Amino acid sequence: MSARKIGAALSALLTTLAVGAWTALAQQEAPMIGAPQPGGLGLQQAASPVKQQLESFHDLLLIIITAITLLVLALLVYVMWRFRASKNPVPSRTSHNTLLEVAWTVIPVVILVVIAIPSFQLLYFMDRTPEADMTVKVTGRQWYWSYEYPDHGNIAFDSFMLSEDEVPDPKLRLLEVDNRLVVPVGANVRVLVTASDVIHSWAIPSLGIKKDAVPGRLNETWFRADAEGVFYGQCSEICGTNHGFMPIAVEAVSKERFDAWVAEKTVALNRNEGEPRQLAEEPADR
Repeated sequence: MSARKIGAALSALLTTLAVGAWTALAQQEAPMIGAPQPGGLGLQQAASPVKQQLESFHDLLLIIITAITLLVLALLVYVMWRFRASKNPVPSRTSHNTLLEVAWTVIPVVILVVIAIPSFQLLYFMDRTPEADMTVKVTGRQWYWSYEYPDHGNIAFDSFMLSEDEVPDPKLRLLEVDNRLVVPVGANVRVLVTASDVIHSWAIPSLGIKKDAVPGRLNETWFRADAEGVFYGQCSEICGTNHGFMPIAVEAVSKERFDAWVAEKTVALNRNEGEPRQLAEEPADR
């Protein structure tokens, strides 16, 4: 290879690295958008400690299953080569091998233990938070979500999907709603999930949440948004004809913006006391 070709290859490599670093920096400065990306591969970007641990567990399982697949492939290739008819015309009549029988029993048990320990730890970590900063009640309905803030003057509103011509740019069809669930960044949010009619499921991939909403039952989970942004999800339980049209949008804002939003909703709630419940507006500076 000539020096000119080597120089061109190095230049292309440095350009690619520079563009990647600039893109990563821009993504860190801009508010996160927890939503599927066109042509995206892998999991959505983690925005909570639960999702980060889910990703770590996913990576561990990927390593284990890749190792198992490669081992089985290597054994198959070895067996086909070692015991082919031309090299082994007289088949072995061996019926038992103590070492092999112990190995193929013990090794899978060890693998299961390696998987089970972090799995149980993650399940307990996802279950609930002992130090919640606030509580939100989520109620699934056919076919929309209702939210309540019992720690903030019982603010309550409904959240419906926007039609395609109402969705602002960037166009997030079937994901954007008229009223987002607003939470402060860095707060441990206890989420109480139930339903008023049939079974729904409140799921937000970028926050690592998926909790069934069951009529007559109150399920609990939690999350903490570590960055400002909007995180989208959908009902992940087949709940009827409009199952695909009840999205979820959680907006994480600064503590100051959240306090201003709470004050605004409290004033509106007091003003409309005694009247039918009104839909809450979006937070300021959307």
